[in-house]
Amino acid sequence: MNNPIKELTKREWLIWLCSLIIVLASNLLATDLDILTLAAALIGVTSLIFAAKGNVWAQILMVVFSILYGIISFRFRYWGEMITYLGMTMPMAVWSAITWFKNPSEDNSSEVAIQKLTRRHVIWLTVSTVLVTVVFYYILMLLDTPNIVFSTISIVTSFLAAALTMLRSSYYAVGYAANDVILIVLWVLASLENPAYIPVVVNFVIFFVNDMYGFVSWKKREVRQAVDL
Repeated sequence: MNNPIKELTKREWLIWLCSLIIVLASNLLATDLDILTLAAALIGVTSLIFAAKGNVWAQILMVVFSILYGIISFRFRYWGEMITYLGMTMPMAVWSAITWFKNPSEDNSSEVAIQKLTRRHVIWLTVSTVLVTVVFYYILMLLDTPNIVFSTISIVTSFLAAALTMLRSSYYAVGYAANDVILIVLWVLASLENPAYIPVVVNFVIFFVNDMYGFVSWKKREVRQAVDL
C-alpha cells in the first residue's frame, strides 16, 4: 500500500493535473454547480491515473466513486447506472482491490502483476455477459428506464470492464473506454433535458482520455513484466 502519488511520472502528473483542471473548470463554470458531481469526477480521475499505474489505491477510490455516481444516477432516474455501480461495479472493485493486493508484480510491489486471458476466462466472460445483458434489460424495462438501449449497453460494458479489472487484464481499460463513450451519449441526452448535467459529459470525456492512457500504460508494462519473468 505504497503512496501512489510518489510513483507518478512527469507525463502522468501532467495528465492528472490537466484532467483535474478541466474537470474543475467545467463544473465551476456550470450554471448550477453540483458538489456531488464535482467530487465524483475528481475522485474518478484520480482513480484512473492510479489504475494506469496498476496501483491498488485505484480500486479503493473506485468504491468511493461508485457510491457517489450511484447517487447522481438516482437523481436522474438512470436506474441502470445506479444498479450497475452500486450493485456490480462497487463490489467488483472491492474484489479487484483484494486480487491486486495479493498479486503484486515481481519487479515492483506497488504494481499489480498483469495476467493474460485464457480460453477459460474468455468463455466465462462471454457466458456471464450474455446473462447480465438479458437480466438487466428485463430489470430496466420493468423500471421504465430512460434511454433503455444505451443504459443496457452501459451495463454490459461496465460489467466487462470490472471483470477484466478483476482478472488483471490490460484490456480492462478498453472496457472502461467503451463504457465512457456510452456514458457520454447517455449524459448528452440527459443534458438536453437539464443543462446542469453538461459537466458530467465533460467528466466522462476526460475519463475516456485517461482510460486510453491506462491501456497504453498497461500494454507497455505487460511487455516489461513478460521480459522479467
